[in-house]
Amino acid sequence: MQHLLQISRKVDYGLRALIHLASLPPGTREPQQEIASKNDIPREFLAKILKTLVDRGLVTALRGPHGGVALARPASEVSFLEVIEALEGPVVMNLCLDTSHGCTQLSSCTMQMVWRAGQERMLDVYRATSLADLIPAAAELVPLTHRNVRIAVGPPTSR
Repeated sequence: MQHLLQISRKVDYGLRALIHLASLPPGTREPQQEIASKNDIPREFLAKILKTLVDRGLVTALRGPHGGVALARPASEVSFLEVIEALEGPVVMNLCLDTSHGCTQLSSCTMQMVWRAGQERMLDVYRATSLADLIPAAAELVPLTHRNVRIAVGPPTSR
């Protein structure tokens, strides 16, 4: 089965790791192996992900017996979108929305406006959501509002 618009494992694991770091007291460093075991992330894959996040300035790393990794900025200043783009590059729903690719059907395409509207709504949600919004204790159905986007972050409710 093909999953349209599926988030990669790299992004899923990267977000899990950063949300974990965001849930720690400010300035706390966590060893990579602790993050991996507590979040069910393969250790070697997490090491590669964290290296990318260090290179992008989202995480700091310190080696040694008192080392580990920590967020480079407050969790409230790191958006969901920033993490996704650090790991995978720009989010583009369809090639026609990627300005580096020329679309031969652009002048007659009736779908581009739908793709563009869907992409903008999705990006609005990702921009409006910070790591701080996703810390488990803080995520108990915290409403997020950004432009015309309103979502509830937290466990699904039964109706």
